[in-house]
Amino acid sequence: MGQRIDLYFCLPGQRQTGVCISMGKHVMDYHAYFNRYCSENNLDISLSFVMPVGYEDAYGTFDPNSKTVYINLRKLDKQPDYEKLFYLFHELRHASQFLQPDRFDEMIIRSQNYVIMYDGVCYKLVDGEWKTCKLAGDEDFFTEVYLGQPYEMDANTFAYEEVCFLLGDFPELRALYSFWMPKRAISEDTFKEIYGEIDRSIEQQ
Repeated sequence: MGQRIDLYFCLPGQRQTGVCISMGKHVMDYHAYFNRYCSENNLDISLSFVMPVGYEDAYGTFDPNSKTVYINLRKLDKQPDYEKLFYLFHELRHASQFLQPDRFDEMIIRSQNYVIMYDGVCYKLVDGEWKTCKLAGDEDFFTEVYLGQPYEMDANTFAYEEVCFLLGDFPELRALYSFWMPKRAISEDTFKEIYGEIDRSIEQQ
């Protein structure tokens, strides 16, 4: 890691064979890890460093419609390699969850159709379109719900284990992993109740 490479910026959904802007600088080789994961997991997806509208402050995201993993170089540029790898593997795991559902249990697959934010604003994926609603509750509760979403916990645990395999375990990595995990366990029944409430709220719109 950390070798000198040409860093390419591509438009969202554009393959790396397209016309890109080279930013020759000292960076981690995201493409090497991305390509290895895709090869090992039989995934045909794209990698982009141009964040989609609305995600400019996120570390990364995966868009199942364009089958693209987005990594925010602006936010991660000065972060250590273990942190860059963590967010890359996190989003790659989301790609697998969406595109290879047979590999995952029922709750992970169901949960990925719901996004629950800290303020109670919720989204549900319906026929390729995100519908929104707002649930009542305090921020502390919804923060734990956000972190405890089955698909998020799976992605965070996978990212942690992958970075451990590559770089070994160390306090800073464990702290990053702990930061993205809920402080208390949330039961599957609780999530089912929340999903049901979101369903009813959206159906009534």
